[in-house]
Amino acid sequence: MSNRTRDLRRLLARVLDVLMPQDCLVCGEAARACGVCAACLAEMPRRPPSACPVCALPGLDGGPCGQCLRQPPAYDATLALFDYVFPVDVLVLALKYRHQLSVATFLATELRVLGEQIAADVDFILPMPLHARRLAERGFNQAVELARPLAREQALPMELACVRKLRDTPPQASLSRDERLLSPAGAFRCDRALDGLHVLVVDDVMTTGATLDELARCLKAQGAARVTNLVVARTPAPA
Repeated sequence: MSNRTRDLRRLLARVLDVLMPQDCLVCGEAARACGVCAACLAEMPRRPPSACPVCALPGLDGGPCGQCLRQPPAYDATLALFDYVFPVDVLVLALKYRHQLSVATFLATELRVLGEQIAADVDFILPMPLHARRLAERGFNQAVELARPLAREQALPMELACVRKLRDTPPQASLSRDERLLSPAGAFRCDRALDGLHVLVVDDVMTTGATLDELARCLKAQGAARVTNLVVARTPAPA
C-alpha cells in the first residue's frame, strides 16, 4: 500500500472519529471509530510473543511447546491476537450470537494488523467453514467478516467454496475436552487440488485446536504445503 493511501485512510479515520462518535464496546465510554476506547485497547489480553508458534499456547522462549514437539498437529503455525478471557470472550459471543457486526469491525481491524506479518507468503485465505444448517441459522459466517479486510488490503483470494463442512458438529463450548478432541473427525471435505500452496485459515476462537487440526489435515490431504491459523483468541492452557 502506498504512503499516500495510508495517509488518506488515517485522515478518513480522524474524520469518522469526529462525525461518527460511538460508545466503547467494552466499557461504554466514548470511543473512536474503531469501537474500543484507548484505555480498554491498552488493557486487552494480548497473547505474549513467547507463545508457541505452532499452537499459540505457552511455549519455550518463543519456541514450540512440549506437546507440539511430541505430537505435531497437521497445521504448521498459529497466530493469535488475544487470550479468550474477558472482555474478548464477551465480544466474540456478541458477534456470533447477537449479530453485533460492529464487533466484527473492531476484531477484523486488529486481526488484519497481525495477518500482515505473513500475508506475503500466503496463496489464499480460507475462513473457517460453517455447516449449511449453522450458516442458515446464524445468517452469516463470522470468520468471513473477520477475514475480509485482510484479503482486501493484501489483494489475496478468499475461498468460500473450497472446503465444505460435512457435519454440523456441536458448539465446542458444550463439549468436554475429550469430546472436543474427537468431535471434528471427518467433518471437512475439499475437492480442489492444493499442491504446494500456503493456506491461511481464519477463525474466531481456538479452543483445543481439534477443529483447526482436522481442517488442516483435510487441506494437507489435497496437497497443501503449509497451513497457518490466524485467530482472534486462544483459550488458556488447560490446568
